Amino acid sequence: MGAIRLFNNKRMDTMKIRFIGAAQTVTGSMHLIKTEKYTFLLDCGLYQGKRKEAFEINRNFEFFDPAEIDFMILSHAHIDHAGNIPSLVKQGFKGKIFTTFATRDLCSIMLQDSAHIQEKDVEFVNKRRKKKRQNPFEPLYTQQDALNSLQHFVGLNYHREFEIAPGVVLTFFDAGHILGSALTYLSIKENGNATLLGFSGDLGRPHLPILKDPEKIPDVDYFICESTYGGRDHDNPTDSEEKLISVLKKAVSRKAKIIIPSFSVGRTQEVVYALHKIFESRKVERFPVYVDSPLAVNATEVFRMHPECFDLETSQFMIKNHDPFGFNKLTYITDAADSKKLNNVDGPMIIISSSGMCESGRILHHLSNNIQNPNNIILIVGYAAEHTLGRKIIDGEKVVKIFGDEFELNAEVIVMNSFSAHADASELVDYCSQFDRSRMQNIFLVHGETDQQNQFKSSLTSAGFNSITIPKRGDEINL
Repeated sequence: MGAIRLFNNKRMDTMKIRFIGAAQTVTGSMHLIKTEKYTFLLDCGLYQGKRKEAFEINRNFEFFDPAEIDFMILSHAHIDHAGNIPSLVKQGFKGKIFTTFATRDLCSIMLQDSAHIQEKDVEFVNKRRKKKRQNPFEPLYTQQDALNSLQHFVGLNYHREFEIAPGVVLTFFDAGHILGSALTYLSIKENGNATLLGFSGDLGRPHLPILKDPEKIPDVDYFICESTYGGRDHDNPTDSEEKLISVLKKAVSRKAKIIIPSFSVGRTQEVVYALHKIFESRKVERFPVYVDSPLAVNATEVFRMHPECFDLETSQFMIKNHDPFGFNKLTYITDAADSKKLNNVDGPMIIISSSGMCESGRILHHLSNNIQNPNNIILIVGYAAEHTLGRKIIDGEKVVKIFGDEFELNAEVIVMNSFSAHADASELVDYCSQFDRSRMQNIFLVHGETDQQNQFKSSLTSAGFNSITIPKRGDEINL
C-alpha cells in the first residue's frame, strides 16, 4: 500500500520512475513515471511465464490504480509490451494511449486476437476441469474488453514533436524492431527545468531485411534501455540464408515437418520473406509452406499498408516482385478445421504458427502432434523467456507438458538467432555509445535476464558510462 499512497500525493519534489514489468526479466514491459502533475505509463505488456503466477501479475495492478493513470505511451505492438492494455482499461484507465500509426493498426488486430486465444484456451482447459469437477477458469479479458481499449489509441508520426500534456513533449523515432516500433524521446518541464528521458522499447538491429535501421534519439539525461541480449552476440545475418537452406534440405531428405513457433507480427513476415527469396532463387525446390495463424494473415496485410517503414532493399523488392511476403506462393490458414488437416499431411512441409514462446495458440496443437517424431524439426527463430514452453524446448528438456499432458521431445531442435529482431550485445553498446556521456545521468537496464544485464552493465562501464542501474520489480528511483 505504500506505493499507492506515494503516488496519490499531489506535491512531489522530484520526478520518479517505478519499474513494474520487464525488470530483471524480458516480459511484461511496464514502467510508471510520476511527475509533479502527471502519472503515466511506458508500455503495459502481458507478463508471460509460469501460468498461475503470470495470471495473478496480469490481473492485479499491484503498484498503482489504473484510474489514476493520466496517459500512456506505447513503444510497439508486441504482446509483452501492449498485451495487458485491455485489463488496464477494464479496471478504470480513461486516458489516451500515444503510439505510432502502424502500432495502432497492429494493436487493433493483436489485442482482439490475444483475447480470442485466451477465451479459446480457457474453454479448452475448462472442458478438462469440468470432467475432474474442478472450478472453471475465466479469461484475463474478453474480445469486448479489447475492442473497448482501442478507443483510447492516438496515432503519431515519427519525428513529429507533440505536446501530449502541458509541459510534456513526445517525439517518436524508428526503433527498427517490428513494424511501427518506436524509441520514445520525452522532454518534461517542471519548475522551469526540462528533464530529457529516453526509452528504447525493444531496439532493433541494423542491416536486417524489411525494416529501416534503428534511429538515434537526441541526447538525454536518463535512458531506459532494453538488454535482452546484453551479453550475447547473434550469428551474422548474412550467414542466415545458408543455414536456413541447410535446414530446408534436411527436411526434404527426411520428408520432415519443420515446425516454426513465430511471433505473428514481425518474425513471421521476416521468415516468409527469407523463404520466398530462397524458393525464388531455386536454391531449394519449393515445397509446401503453411502460415497457420489468423493474426499473421491480418498482420501481413497491415505490413502492406505501411511501406513507409520498409528499408530500401525491401521497397525495391516490392517494386519488382509486388509480393515480399509470398502471399500467392504460400498457404495462409485462418480456419481451425484447415489447421487440423495438417496433422494428416506428410512432409516435407513448413508450418509457421504462433505464439513465438509456445505459450498459447495453434502452435501448441502442432507441437503436440509433431514433437515426438525424431524426423521432424522444431526451428526456433526468436527469444523465449524463462519458464515458457519455448525455453524448455530450447534447453532440450526430455519431456515437456502441453495442455497438461507430457510429451517426449524427440524432434530435432535447431535455433537460428540471426532472425532475432533484438539488438545484440555489440549493437546495444554501439547504440548507447552515441549518447553524450557527460550529460547522461543514468542508464536503466530493463527487459533482460540478470546475467545478460550484468554483462551489458560491464560493457557500458568500459565504454565510459558512470551510472548504470539494474532495477528489480517494484523499485522506485528518484530522478
